[in-house]
Amino acid sequence: YIPLTGIENNIETADFSLYQNYPNPFNPETNIKFNISESGLTILKIYDMTGKQVASLMNEKLIQGSYVVKFNAGNLASGVYYYELTSENFKQIKKMILIK
Repeated sequence: YIPLTGIENNIETADFSLYQNYPNPFNPETNIKFNISESGLTILKIYDMTGKQVASLMNEKLIQGSYVVKFNAGNLASGVYYYELTSENFKQIKKMILIK
């Protein structure tokens, strides 16, 4: 279990989108920004290179808007990780690199 350290919301948005995390590479914290254009259940998960889920950052109903989630990977090993955003009819995966 890796605790979620922060979420910010800005209601102005037009489309579903998942942005590249920043900074990337990171140690040990990074920000994951995304937009959702329809209110609904939103799920944000982190996976390692083998496809094993290592964190669940979000699993809740969100309203339309732009969000930033801080992810702290302090207890994970260096390597490549993937983050997946699922919300209603949208799903996207991006890669990030943890360097310690």
